[in-house]
Amino acid sequence: MASKFEEDLTCPVCCDIYKDPVLLTCAHSVRKACLQQFWETKGSRECPYCRRKCSKDWHHPNMALRNLCETFLLERSQRASAGSEVLCSLHSEKLKAFCLDDKETVCWLCRDSVKHKNHNIRHEAAPERKDELKIKLHPLKEKLKTFEEVKLLCDKTAAHIKAQVHNTERQIKEEFEKLHQFLRDEEAARIAALREEEEQKSQMMKEKIEKMSREISSLSESIRAIEEEMEADDVTFLQNYKSTVKRAQCTLQNPEKLSGALINVAKHLGNLKFRVWEKMQEIVQFTPVTLDPNTAHPKLILSEDLTSVRLGDVKQQLPGNPERYDQRRCLLGSEGFTSGTHCWDVEVGDNTWWLVGVTAESCQRKGDFSSLSGRWYVYYYNGKYGVCASSQPCIVLTVKQKLQRIRVQLDWDRGKLSFSDPDNNTHLHTFTHTFTERMFPYFGTGCNACPLRMLPVKTSIQVEQYR
Repeated sequence: MASKFEEDLTCPVCCDIYKDPVLLTCAHSVRKACLQQFWETKGSRECPYCRRKCSKDWHHPNMALRNLCETFLLERSQRASAGSEVLCSLHSEKLKAFCLDDKETVCWLCRDSVKHKNHNIRHEAAPERKDELKIKLHPLKEKLKTFEEVKLLCDKTAAHIKAQVHNTERQIKEEFEKLHQFLRDEEAARIAALREEEEQKSQMMKEKIEKMSREISSLSESIRAIEEEMEADDVTFLQNYKSTVKRAQCTLQNPEKLSGALINVAKHLGNLKFRVWEKMQEIVQFTPVTLDPNTAHPKLILSEDLTSVRLGDVKQQLPGNPERYDQRRCLLGSEGFTSGTHCWDVEVGDNTWWLVGVTAESCQRKGDFSSLSGRWYVYYYNGKYGVCASSQPCIVLTVKQKLQRIRVQLDWDRGKLSFSDPDNNTHLHTFTHTFTERMFPYFGTGCNACPLRMLPVKTSIQVEQYR
């Protein structure tokens, strides 16, 4: 409760401690701002306290009261600073209540002021408000937990990105080193062939030159001897004439010009890059489907060239990105199709648990889903073969001998998906469906002994057909 002295320092209109009080002709004091507002609202000039008429514009500042109020507020503020209680910033009174409308603490003067008139004021409001905030705090904590989980995923993803870049860069360098080595070996082989031809033709020319030199020497000797006989006296010349004539008869055949003696430059340089590229095709392969490691369940192990997959013994620490299967041991091909005809072969071999097919891009990948919506595949499990399709019951297949390879043929435009055994050219099953979204090659395996392997096409014609 406020003291009588404090009440005397309170404006009768706003119930606040006086600020700029004015003295009316009736001897009552009112805050100047309250008086002006009261007169404007009332439309007549009278005392807000006793309702007596006041002389026109007759009011004076109550300096004594103003000084008294300022002194009172200063002393109360000093007492508040020295104590431990929190006081009202306006009135320096203890904050003992809470205004539910304005959501702020109030003192007894605030409570009785015009600002909080007819407001819902509560004493001991803290426990109820704390319970209210506890309820509101729960979704914030849940959101914080979600943000922390996503941040942890982002941290793992950032680390995995660096690992992916490191491993991918290493594999790129290894693959290019194989190509570089092939080109170095091919270069060495072709230079060796050039040197071999050089050696053969140089040796042939050497032998030819040596033979020509011997024949030239023989002819030169015959000419010299004949010329000497011709310079002798007549009797001697005639005595040796018969033998000289015989020597003058040349039995050597004219030398033949060598054909094909030069290096076959066209053989070594003609279409060189094309012929090297043609030979390079013997060491490179085109696989219609490559696997996407970013979709693979953490227990699936992919080969470095992304063409085979098997079940691992230990779950890998991989980011749980939206594209990844987290419970079903599945993964997708790296490229999806929205048109055209596509075909790929999968070697299943002795794999004991596998599925091969296609799935829609929008299909669920998280959780232990049981819906087959958007999935079409052939499977092998517990020694039995079957096919499953979206919104249709699974069908058991009768197979005469164990399948080693599965051929998948997708005609997106005509809405046909066929499975067959390419080893025996045997049709297994065909689904018909109107595809409306991107379809991805779909694989799953539960076997760690024998991987599923994507088979390459063997001819450039097949490559072009696939593309």
